[in-house]
Amino acid sequence: MSLQGIKQRFGIIGVSNELDRSIEIASQVAPTDLSVLVTGESGAGKEVFPKIIHSLSARKHNKYIAVNCGAIPEGTIDSELFGHEKGAFTGAHESRKGYFEVADEGTIFLDEVAELPLTTQVRLLRVLETGEFIRVGSSKVIKTNVRVVAATNVNIPQAVKNNKFREDLYYRLNTVPIRIPALRERQQDVALLFRKFAHDFAEKYRMPAIRLDDEARQLLLNYRWPGNIRQLKNVAEQISVIETDRMISLDKLAEYIPIDNEGENVPSLGDTPGSDKFTEREILYNVLFEMKKELGDLKKLVLDLMHKKDLDSEDIEIVNRIIKDVSAYQNEVKALPAIGQSSFTTPSPEFVDANLSSEQNIVVEESLSLADKEKEMIEKALEKHRGKRKTAASELGISERTLYRKIKEYNIQL
Repeated sequence: MSLQGIKQRFGIIGVSNELDRSIEIASQVAPTDLSVLVTGESGAGKEVFPKIIHSLSARKHNKYIAVNCGAIPEGTIDSELFGHEKGAFTGAHESRKGYFEVADEGTIFLDEVAELPLTTQVRLLRVLETGEFIRVGSSKVIKTNVRVVAATNVNIPQAVKNNKFREDLYYRLNTVPIRIPALRERQQDVALLFRKFAHDFAEKYRMPAIRLDDEARQLLLNYRWPGNIRQLKNVAEQISVIETDRMISLDKLAEYIPIDNEGENVPSLGDTPGSDKFTEREILYNVLFEMKKELGDLKKLVLDLMHKKDLDSEDIEIVNRIIKDVSAYQNEVKALPAIGQSSFTTPSPEFVDANLSSEQNIVVEESLSLADKEKEMIEKALEKHRGKRKTAASELGISERTLYRKIKEYNIQL
């Protein structure tokens, strides 16, 4: 079956090279009986690949059983997988076949395989190596011919190091590895998936499909989607049901995308070429305007003292110390592209002494670094608006996403 045919049959949406490669590996390994380990983040779509492997194999007319290993209590997992005899434990009123016995000649999909207890891992390893197992409470060896496909979102090599997963079982399961890319690695597929979900829910709930404006679409593409396809589908369904306006704006979409306190999942226009430079400048311009205002106040104070002839040797020393301190930050200002900064010089004490009568000859610069000033402005805005980030961002003249990023960068506590 062709790659496109597999996508259509199993409802796979996407054109990324990583996704196509994973599908190709699944189709190539399907005719064999090799064990396969599917890895990838939660919600990335791992459950589709065991179905592809089973459907394209010689076992396709036999049983396919999917088992969520993480959903079965540790005390009953052995009974579920391998069966039990009557009276083997309290409540075992009759003998029962396990999944490995029922799925003989078929395929078993062990989802969240890393959640298996170590004792169960030993039993599973024996099945993989010899095709044999023993029911709970029995001594009779039972043979089975089962194809095992496992999946996990856990870093199994790390689990092996932590003695939470058997190394020999890992190598036995990992005969053929298939890695499913996270949604953030398939940025070109995000809009396709969202459009598909939007049309599906429009048909399901009998209403027009939602659409995104350009800014909302950009936000959709830039968000990291930690919950992957599952999260994207949930967001599409929520918006489809709740919003009456079928054209979704950036601000409206942002209400449905959760942002944690650490700002790790904050969507940023800076992820697109050229836009990060623009958003950084937004706040830098505001910083420089504030610096200019305070610089004027300081110069006015010095000039007032000069006119009153109240400058003594201590005053002169203070003025020169301010000038020297500020000069240390001169390079920071000059390094800013296209901001339009002035050139500054640091006069000597003799210069101040000799030119007290001339307003034009005293040069004073701001004594704060850009980073310090930027942090101070953000803290003041947040305090003024009682931690309301949207209002504070508007006060600062920057986007809310830029504010989120700056709060994390400067470790500002709210």
